[in-house]
Amino acid sequence: MSSTTTVGYLGPKGTYSQLAVLKHFGEDVALKDYSSIDEVFFAVEKKHIDYGVVPVENSTEGAINNTQDCLLDSNLRVVGEEIIPVDHNFLINAGAEASNIRTIASHKQSLAQCRNWIKNNFPGLSQIECSSNAEAATLAQQDSTVAAIAGDMAARIYSLKVAHTGIQDQPHNRTRFLVLSLAETNSTAQDKTSLIIYADNKPGALFRVLEPFDNLRISLTKIETRPSKKEAWEYVFFIDFEGHVKDERVKELFERLDLCTVEVKVLGSYPLAKLG
Repeated sequence: MSSTTTVGYLGPKGTYSQLAVLKHFGEDVALKDYSSIDEVFFAVEKKHIDYGVVPVENSTEGAINNTQDCLLDSNLRVVGEEIIPVDHNFLINAGAEASNIRTIASHKQSLAQCRNWIKNNFPGLSQIECSSNAEAATLAQQDSTVAAIAGDMAARIYSLKVAHTGIQDQPHNRTRFLVLSLAETNSTAQDKTSLIIYADNKPGALFRVLEPFDNLRISLTKIETRPSKKEAWEYVFFIDFEGHVKDERVKELFERLDLCTVEVKVLGSYPLAKLG
């Protein structure tokens, strides 16, 4: 990857999104952080950056609705994915002691992922929901009575002391990130494809959508529903499955889906990520 390649991500610096960028692209790229997922999509669409990296789901908290809504409206392609282990730490000001902490700050999802640990170790402390773990790290850097829940990268960037490590309630907590581009990818023989399927609002719609996958022995890796934003009580299916759009069996799948759906939107085919 050339150093002239620019990759945008959901910032600020020190988030798991930045870690996903570095895992996927390495160090030899220019990084640009954005304050919202919508801004990352917009920047790629307008060619302000070459790629965007956004979170799409967490193994314990579920889908990132903002990302799914952007995928509904965008023409960007998904060209890659990364799965990042979520290892939360209890970070405090370098000159502080854990016994002096009065407030815990983090993103609401991170607070939820450490709910039991906080209850068992720091019951009764007030909590501040931040826009990101990096914002929480900034608060801890500025105030010795505030602790942040964030990862190792935030600790390094904001010069914080790690008081406790691995405080997430679920040891196998992971977040999946998508890599966005205006381009497409070629088949690698170990690929995943993401779709959005619009089906008729009729009994048996889900069965008719899933039947071609079963008949063709195509392995589904995810299926979720989301409001279509077109009509009240109308839903779409977000589906991931193993295979590439250029595979002959997948081409047959699309022919069968055309007979039982209103619309199929291909988000992209891309190499399967290795579990982190």
